[in-house]
Amino acid sequence: MPDVTVLVATRDRAPELRRSLARHAASHTAPVIVADNASADGTADVAGEAGATVLRLPRNLGAAARTVAARHASTRYVAFADDDSWWAPGALDRAAEILDAHPRTALLAARVLVGEDERPEPVSEEMARAPLGRPDGLPGPAVLGFLACSAVVRREAFLDAGGFSAVLHFGGEEELLALDLAAAGWGLAYVPEIVVHHHPSAAGRDPAWRRRREARNRLLTAWLRRPLPAVARAAASALGTRDGRAGLADAARALPALARARRPVPPAVEAARARLTDY
Repeated sequence: MPDVTVLVATRDRAPELRRSLARHAASHTAPVIVADNASADGTADVAGEAGATVLRLPRNLGAAARTVAARHASTRYVAFADDDSWWAPGALDRAAEILDAHPRTALLAARVLVGEDERPEPVSEEMARAPLGRPDGLPGPAVLGFLACSAVVRREAFLDAGGFSAVLHFGGEEELLALDLAAAGWGLAYVPEIVVHHHPSAAGRDPAWRRRREARNRLLTAWLRRPLPAVARAAASALGTRDGRAGLADAARALPALARARRPVPPAVEAARARLTDY
């Protein structure tokens, strides 16, 4: 029986998905579940033809589609992938070995190599600098964030933490999950020997929309899990750009529905989070 299932959330990216699923098939025996966010371009058919289990979602759930896929997985661990990324040969088997050896670690963040020239992803380089140190019992530097396409996680811990937020939908959704896992007592670590290849789609999303959504989600995450001074600093930071101000307005509209969902993380987790940025 496999130890890891690959979970892919996608929408209207049939050509990219065809390429990435072929890479998965060539490199791994891990089962693949594709959660299709109500695509209109035949994406679900491409996934089925490639041998993946396909979940045809009736509407676009964004990142929360990964949570739906995790509920359908039967393995102890799940590995996230985007429709334009794939795990390097041997990466998933090695991730399972590391998680088996480190039972208090819930999530491994892999090293991401971007494009044909395999340039290091800046987020991976920042993790390698170990700003949170290397606590005993973790297989690498501690982290409080990750790129979703580069994470292998304990399925049970992921689901217990609530998975990816439906409210955040997409764009910077990883931080809230990282904070919730840490608040539950789990460790998260960067392990550079585990590698992911990411070839960003040429049909990328609107950059301005992405910046606006990420600003919104940073503010909502701060409201949900951080002390009020940190929320104020995040709001002040957002005021510095047009997209940030738009994201602040979007967050303000979403706040009334989240008033009772605020649950600040324990002081030790907040202290670690505060070391990563100035807000």
